[in-house]
Amino acid sequence: MEEKGCSREEVLALLAGYRSRDVPHSRIFSSMCTVPHEIAVAAHALFVSTNLGDPGLYPGTAEIERRLIADLGDLLHGTGIGGYATSGGTESNIQAIRIAKKLHPTEKPNIVVPASAHFSFDKTRDILGVETRAAPYKEGSYTVDTDAMAELIDKNTVAVLAVAGTTEYGVVDDVPAAAKLARENDIWCHVDAAFGGLVIPFLKNSAPFDFAVDGVSSITLDPHKMGMSTIPCGTLLLRNPEHMKLLSVDSPYLTMKTSFTLTGTRPGADVAGAYAVMKYLGREGFRDIVAGCLENTRRLVSGMEAFGYKTVLPPVMNLAAFHPAEIPEGWKVSRTRAGHLRFVMMPHVTRDVVEAFLEDVSRLQ
Repeated sequence: MEEKGCSREEVLALLAGYRSRDVPHSRIFSSMCTVPHEIAVAAHALFVSTNLGDPGLYPGTAEIERRLIADLGDLLHGTGIGGYATSGGTESNIQAIRIAKKLHPTEKPNIVVPASAHFSFDKTRDILGVETRAAPYKEGSYTVDTDAMAELIDKNTVAVLAVAGTTEYGVVDDVPAAAKLARENDIWCHVDAAFGGLVIPFLKNSAPFDFAVDGVSSITLDPHKMGMSTIPCGTLLLRNPEHMKLLSVDSPYLTMKTSFTLTGTRPGADVAGAYAVMKYLGREGFRDIVAGCLENTRRLVSGMEAFGYKTVLPPVMNLAAFHPAEIPEGWKVSRTRAGHLRFVMMPHVTRDVVEAFLEDVSRLQ
């Protein structure tokens, strides 16, 4: 740190220089996050100094969090849903398994997850000391084989996981079958819908994945993905609000004397941003945005197939995977563990972006 500070103009010019080195969203196909909605940015600025880690000081912001959880719970067919706004899917997943472990104490706890499980469950294993057992994909599919899951469950299993909108292929596991296993074994069923939670409800003939499914105990959903909130904003949603008490620790010097979150200090700004987008768009607005993303996904697939690129499977939502092939320089496209090209068609991937990409692909032919 220098002895004397710089002018505001100098600082902002310095930061602008660093920001210019970042990849512009117009070239990014690999991210499940997107450009925040303008109303989220405005709300973020209004609440930028709030701290939900000490909610007694910010009762208005805390009420926004409660309303956000209630509205998301309602969207996911829940009644009286509990939970809180997290830093993202990783925290939500850890906390869900933390509850499951407390509900089912055992010396050697394990969880049964799909092969598609997010890497946050590797962190969960290390932090909570639970064994992670991965069930393979069902043959001819990138969804979990629930029969294989059943074989991995034993007396030390505390939870089973299903994914609704997998990170790599955007498919939805058979949540009813996973939840049935949980009911039969009297264990927790967690659904990781960090990405799909704000896509699947707006699809036609969508697969069942939420609290409408008997046996689903908790759901991860990230508003900073398809909810277009500012980063970071995740949520953990609980069918039974009483289970929040299992996360509680004493916080004697704060206005609220117990804390149930994984992090201490928590921003209220991103929570306000998420709530603002939901209030501004409503279900109709989200339905239109998802429809636009799906239309751009179809255009990408048709264009790529015209150039000889082969899809791994028909897209279920706004994520498309292709067999390995060359990609034009300057575009950020990720690859799955199997090496497949992975395109996430977020709201910032407009029709113009798709056409510009396909134009560059044509030059490879």
